[in-house]
Amino acid sequence: MAFTSIVVPAFNAETTLADTLLSLQRQTCTEFEVIVVNDGSTDSTATVAAGFCSDPRFRVIHQKNRGLAGARNSGISGAQGDVVAFCDADDMWEPEKLACHISHLAASPRVGISYAGSAFISEDGALMGQAQRPRLQNIDAKHIFKRNPVGNGSAAVIRRAVFDEIAFRPRSESERDWYFDETFRQSEDIECWLRIALTTNWAFEGIPGLLTRYRINSGGLSAATDRQLAAWERMVRKLSQTNPKFFAQETGVARAYQLRYLNRRAISDLDSRRAVRLGRAWLACSLQPLWEDPLKSGATLAATALLAVTGPKAIRKTMDLTARVHRTEAMS
Repeated sequence: MAFTSIVVPAFNAETTLADTLLSLQRQTCTEFEVIVVNDGSTDSTATVAAGFCSDPRFRVIHQKNRGLAGARNSGISGAQGDVVAFCDADDMWEPEKLACHISHLAASPRVGISYAGSAFISEDGALMGQAQRPRLQNIDAKHIFKRNPVGNGSAAVIRRAVFDEIAFRPRSESERDWYFDETFRQSEDIECWLRIALTTNWAFEGIPGLLTRYRINSGGLSAATDRQLAAWERMVRKLSQTNPKFFAQETGVARAYQLRYLNRRAISDLDSRRAVRLGRAWLACSLQPLWEDPLKSGATLAATALLAVTGPKAIRKTMDLTARVHRTEAMS
């Protein structure tokens, strides 16, 4: 069985880090190390992480703040495993997650990036009854560009050989290679996945199940949408140099999907003006999401209209009802 290095980037994560590390400690596959990268935290993150180091599989790297991409790069550089995985410091893994991915990689030599779906949890760790259920098979660069089936930074389990193939060292860096681009503070995941898809022969493939618990932080979502869109557009400009024809053909519809995603975030934040603006924007870019993904597209437009007409109260009641129904089902 392959030895795995699990990298946990942690910045001011004192309230959630212990739950994250406990979920990793409880993996049914025990052949792993956990590398917590304390990314310049000013709270008690370092103390929480140190409390797990009585387990010899756990260790901590301390560094000045370099952002999520920089923390991941430090973890990869220090990793000893043939496989590298990530779990952000506010997310959790189901006990069988690592074992499932290691079996998948062992059975599929051409697969470099294994991933699975994720259940959403609230800030207090409760299941919300919502999930990311990504496409699992026959993934190409177009799928990654449009809808990022990997889903989030805690879902992927990746062969070290993949990172060795995409490593680069900018002029400003004297100590270690980069794998994620540290000049990105948002969209660093999709930039890396798309770079892998466009420049290597490694396959992306998912496995069934909701194996990650992905935490949704309430409030302030819409305020970040402009920055996230700007980072996405910068990613397009950067990677267009690697394959101009691909980006000329695919950017319009991919931009529509990105705007639709931001539209949904604005709905979650109950920001009606921004939701309406983003809804109009993705429809203006391309109507292709309407027939490629009619259920999510239709639901997004319906929720946008409901929010605009009735205000946030109706949407909030729907969200609360969904959460209550899910909690009742989980208890029965």
